[in-house]
Amino acid sequence: LQLLEGYISKVPFLKLMATCSGAYEAREALQKHHVDLIFIDIQMPGLTGLQFVQSLTTRPMVILVTAYEKFAMEGFNLNVVDYLLKPIELTRFIQACNKAEELYQLKKLRSTGTISPDYFFVNADYSLVKIMFDDIMWIEGLKDYVKIHVKSSSKPMMIRTTLKAIEDELSPSRFIRIHRSYIVSIGAITSIRKNSISINDTELPVGDTYKEVIYHLTGRNGI
Repeated sequence: LQLLEGYISKVPFLKLMATCSGAYEAREALQKHHVDLIFIDIQMPGLTGLQFVQSLTTRPMVILVTAYEKFAMEGFNLNVVDYLLKPIELTRFIQACNKAEELYQLKKLRSTGTISPDYFFVNADYSLVKIMFDDIMWIEGLKDYVKIHVKSSSKPMMIRTTLKAIEDELSPSRFIRIHRSYIVSIGAITSIRKNSISINDTELPVGDTYKEVIYHLTGRNGI
């Protein structure tokens, strides 16, 4: 805690709201303060850091701090911003904070409608990967994973998240849900049938509850 306090004091855009020695104390602090970012250890008395993050209904950005690399996959499955291994160097700490700041500013701009960014970030391969909206053709949901099919690669990007979480990042003017398992880029659509949409040589089904998208896309009630 003392190390993190010292590091936080060196980062101009961070304001320390509270330091806590366990999950229950941290929960009380979150109820008292508006918090955008948490630094949290994994090994803690009572709830572990991972259990604590999973228990939050409203989740701030999270940077995990731990001595155990083996928990990295679990951390990124929770969409944490970064994963700092002890002993932590100041330069590595600042790098993690810069990631959080970029995400914070991006979310802030989106919420105010000031700009419409042409990209978003996803957690993949233990890092935050930028994906350009123009590069996406369609997104496929597979239970706890999604496949993002892009123009720039023949291999889709596999991300551990939900289709709903990805949908929340997308502009409804550029992307449309056509099925409980598929979201497509409107600009990538090459043809439309009554029960399917094609993107190049790939035909994707239109779910019964999404048939109205055909009307919205074509302005016609039938094909």
